[in-house]
Amino acid sequence: MPHIRVRGMEKENIKEISKELIDDLEKIIECPRDYFTLECINTTFIVDGEEDSAYPFIDVLWFERGEEVRTKVAKAITERVNKFDYEDVCVMFTNLDKELYYENGEHF
Repeated sequence: MPHIRVRGMEKENIKEISKELIDDLEKIIECPRDYFTLECINTTFIVDGEEDSAYPFIDVLWFERGEEVRTKVAKAITERVNKFDYEDVCVMFTNLDKELYYENGEHF
């Protein structure tokens, strides 16, 4: 944990930045590398009945770490993704409730 879900980017581009991105986040969040998951979600954007070019939309599911850390994470993600010159990059955080999180059937 955290779980990072990426939409609107080519899988090869995500793979290209994945190591450096997790390096950055590992330092900011201060949790071990093997706690992170990075998922590529294939998606199609539709505008007015037509397929439209996508922009990166990154969901970060995690246990809340405060606004300062959240801002640093959003900036680090945006900086890595902007390697590919996107006009917009959206990063959204979803806070998970530790009471509702289980791993291998055990409460986290």
